[in-house]
Amino acid sequence: MQKYKNILLAAAATLAFGTSAVAADKLKIGTEGAYPPFNLIDASGQVVGFDVDIAQALCAKMKTECEVVTSDWDGIIPALNAKKFDFLVASMSITEERQQAVDFTEPYYTNKLQFIAPKGSDFKTDKTSLKGKVIGAQRATIAGTWLEDNLDGVVDIKLYDTQENAYLDLSSSRLDGVLADTFVNWEWLKSDAGKDFEFKGDPVFDNDKIGIAVRKGDPLREKLNAALKEIVADGTYKQINDKYFPFSIY
Repeated sequence: MQKYKNILLAAAATLAFGTSAVAADKLKIGTEGAYPPFNLIDASGQVVGFDVDIAQALCAKMKTECEVVTSDWDGIIPALNAKKFDFLVASMSITEERQQAVDFTEPYYTNKLQFIAPKGSDFKTDKTSLKGKVIGAQRATIAGTWLEDNLDGVVDIKLYDTQENAYLDLSSSRLDGVLADTFVNWEWLKSDAGKDFEFKGDPVFDNDKIGIAVRKGDPLREKLNAALKEIVADGTYKQINDKYFPFSIY
């Protein structure tokens, strides 16, 4: 009888170990879900967008099952380090400050920062013309940091928890302009909400490298880099790019 019990315990342990191994093979992808066209939640409640398609393509190359999980932007890096996700594909700019907390892959696209404001408005982007204007950006982004580093004391800076809330205040005339990633602004300007607005001036920063974040020292970084090279080489990246943009963002 005791021998039979031992066999049952061994079988249970084997089953538990097997279940754990399967679970470990499923990676969780963190993203915001509020940054179209890169990541957003559609009408059916699904997380979709350029970032999501890229992430799933990388998982396919790594032959790994993946699940997309959303998080508020402000807490997305702490959530990664708390192991709520395995990696972030969230249009995150590679900055020195962030590199102290996480490791990044090679960039998977390059963005720019550019102002938008009402069509026909006398909105110029030099410091003299901007003085006293109210400018919005998303908090904890390179756009918000650029405003604080370059225009603090010149403009009234308003920072928002989501990009959409910045656009809402611009539409409601509570802002004179918004500074954001060019491609995100481009997407919003095509919408009904953005049809009365336009780009103003040249990009103020044109080398915004976007990477995939992993925990410090995680070997997953090199697997993701290898998969990224594969999807660029075999045309998968271009197919995804062309689904969202009529120009290359790589």
